Amino acid sequence: MNVLIVSATYFEIKPFLEQNKTVEVLITGVGTAATIFFLTKRVLEKKYDCIIQAGIAGSFSDRLTLGQTVIIKEDTFADLGIEENGKFQALFETGFVGKNDFPYTGGWLINNHIFFEKDILPVAKGITVNRVTDNNLQNSANKEKFSAVVESMEGAAFHYVCLQQNINFLQLRSISNRVGERDKTKWKIKEAVENLNKELIKIIDNL
Repeated sequence: MNVLIVSATYFEIKPFLEQNKTVEVLITGVGTAATIFFLTKRVLEKKYDCIIQAGIAGSFSDRLTLGQTVIIKEDTFADLGIEENGKFQALFETGFVGKNDFPYTGGWLINNHIFFEKDILPVAKGITVNRVTDNNLQNSANKEKFSAVVESMEGAAFHYVCLQQNINFLQLRSISNRVGERDKTKWKIKEAVENLNKELIKIIDNL
């Protein structure tokens, strides 16, 4: 199987890279713009049977423990829209784009890969933002509006490209911190990276 591993940074998948020298890897850089550009460029150059994005993320929910790894089934761009008089309207609420305009389904970029039938890891809903903030009001608004439990800076961009190109894909995220918590001493980055790479290696070995 021709597989591509995608990550925003080298650091997040360093243990995997040190152990596996055969699987192709793409380091896109942080954020949606870099992810869309470099991933689209790669998939237009070469065909893949499956693409796996691996990275750390924040969580809105205490039900996910720090360091835990999940699979993101649905993701969306949470800061794409219009804000007026202190009220934010997501892109689909503005009338400029329909909730079911391809590749969206109900406003979400949904992955229906067979992986989700195997129950290999907990499944979670994610949102993607270009600005990480410690603003509690903003974070609470995102949590309430989208009912998501995971926040990243690249997930929806990854889903968007793979759905547009009709490529099987899987987004893995390990929880490094609570959304809004900027005190790095309370983060579990080391544990998140360790678990992320452990699960990534297991998935690659079973493909």
